[in-house]
Amino acid sequence: MITSMTNRKVKWIEKLNRKAGFRREEKVFVAEGMKMFLEAPASMIREVYLAESLEASCRKEPAMKALWEKLLGCGYETVADGVFEKMADTRSPQGILCVLEQKQYSLEDMLREEAPLLLLLEDLQDPGNLGTMIRAGEGAGVTGVIMSRETVDVYNPKTIRGTMGSVYRVPFLVTESLADTAAQLKERGVTVYAAHLEGSVSYDSCDFKGGTAFLIGNEGVGLKEETARAADRRVKIPMKGRVESLNAAVAASVLLYEVARQRKK
Repeated sequence: MITSMTNRKVKWIEKLNRKAGFRREEKVFVAEGMKMFLEAPASMIREVYLAESLEASCRKEPAMKALWEKLLGCGYETVADGVFEKMADTRSPQGILCVLEQKQYSLEDMLREEAPLLLLLEDLQDPGNLGTMIRAGEGAGVTGVIMSRETVDVYNPKTIRGTMGSVYRVPFLVTESLADTAAQLKERGVTVYAAHLEGSVSYDSCDFKGGTAFLIGNEGVGLKEETARAADRRVKIPMKGRVESLNAAVAASVLLYEVARQRKK
């Protein structure tokens, strides 16, 4: 059992939680909580850490059977409760976290379907927003999420929690130029729309049955003009009252589910 706050592995987990650069160097990330562990593909799991109290519950509670069986299959290290709290990124940890290998995707992985659906995200800074977009994207049938280099790290612990497991299943990648990526998509027959306050048409008047990609900008300043110019069309979500715009994750969800509605068979 790990009982020391200064244990090498405890410090390693803490650093993984704090530093995106370190996560990239190690090519791993941390996922915390029972759901994130249960949904994690076994092939991705490198290490599992279990709080002493949760281990005791798993051994005697029938409701913990699925969790216990997977733990036995993967193997784990027990951690004293107080030390686990130091390792965890959450204020009220559930008592389990795992270290997983980062995944690598290509643009081709996102374009395999006849009518791909993609999110192109520019400089998002809120990890919760990114996690919500990935989760909503899976629900709406997104085939990929492409992010600018300045977008918050997809492996940020808050982003991982926000995806609720969708990060394991939704392909994503980081690009040096969203404008160049948009051009590549257009060459492949994908129509690129920019979510923009100056959009000329309402989002629900467009035909999204073919290949579709949405450009979503930074929470505070929106899309850069040069990026918006890369779109085939600028669309807006009409607002009533005194509301000028929606939260970036909410706007993305509205657009994605309009596509899902149109494609519903």
